[in-house]
Amino acid sequence: MFESPPFWMYIVGFLLLLGPLVTVHELGHYLVGRWFGVKAEAFSIGFGKELFGWTDKRGTRWKVAALPLGGYVQFKGDMNPASIPDEEALAAIPPSERSDTFHFKPLWQRALIVAAGPVTNILVALAIFAAFFMVLGKPVPVGADSQLTVAEFSEDSAARAAGMQVGDRIVAIDGKPVADFGALRSTIMLHPGRMFRIEVERDGASQTFDVTAKREVITDQFGNSSTVGLIGVAPAAAQYTFEPQGPVAAIAMAADHSWNLVRTMVTGIAQIFSGDRSVRELGGPVKIAKYSGEQFSLGPLAFVEFMALISLNLAFINLLPIPALDGGHLAFYAAEAIRRKPVGPRGQEFAFRTGVALVLMLMLFVTVNDVVSLPLFGG
Repeated sequence: MFESPPFWMYIVGFLLLLGPLVTVHELGHYLVGRWFGVKAEAFSIGFGKELFGWTDKRGTRWKVAALPLGGYVQFKGDMNPASIPDEEALAAIPPSERSDTFHFKPLWQRALIVAAGPVTNILVALAIFAAFFMVLGKPVPVGADSQLTVAEFSEDSAARAAGMQVGDRIVAIDGKPVADFGALRSTIMLHPGRMFRIEVERDGASQTFDVTAKREVITDQFGNSSTVGLIGVAPAAAQYTFEPQGPVAAIAMAADHSWNLVRTMVTGIAQIFSGDRSVRELGGPVKIAKYSGEQFSLGPLAFVEFMALISLNLAFINLLPIPALDGGHLAFYAAEAIRRKPVGPRGQEFAFRTGVALVLMLMLFVTVNDVVSLPLFGG
């Protein structure tokens, strides 16, 4: 029997997760736009019908909308929240009133305004991870040699079948040295079905074995399953101590940790496209709500760490070169920089409408995928 948090935790966790992350993302756009003198006509948390809001002295409508799946800043000159330029409205603006219009700003300023959203999400993740390293500390293995020494095998161990023995000390995997058992495990778990060249030290001599990670489905305490790679070895010891770090070291470690998480995201997506992973592992709003409630039930540290992970995900997704996302706008600006003129209005509108359609289809797909994976439907 899996433990399930009360239903209210899913709702509260989801709102506490996406609300702040969407807000800081849009604040990134807004603040850099304001820095460059661009007028923001609307700042919305959520999409659809406005639930409540107010208009500030600068004429910006701040509002919370009914569908809490994102947000937007609509600048002067935008046709819609996707920042498609309104050509008719832009042409009607006299030159003397164009200084606060987004689409009349220099290319580099527009690019910085668009990039500010995902960059802010990255900074949030870095700040959280750095705070963890400063307060909780960096995990340091106790007895690294013992951690990398094979103490026992599972019943159907791929490592034992390949010729490894109890007492072997793992030195490297695919030619890269390993520092502790955690690094070894994370590398192998990410690549189910892949063959690894594992170098071990046995009786003072080096030996290499080709070990194919078995594809296994593991389940956490909430019943969430995932496919991982396992070679079936257990270490002699796997203990860690935690050493608090200074600000500079903590920031560097946070950057390295974030980069490794991004690489894991890219690997996972590539494996889904190649068929190495099931498409059912893709998650959308329902799965995010489920996970946020579960992490919320585990306490503030687990929830804040999950928030950092989702913040990186939001940055990564928004930087994809898909029209209607921030990355799509940046791709158009890159084309404009190369061509020395912007892409034509018809081309932009067609691309953005296509991008919106793709995003909506993806949202529909992952939502259906989320729903059918729920226990109610046998997932």
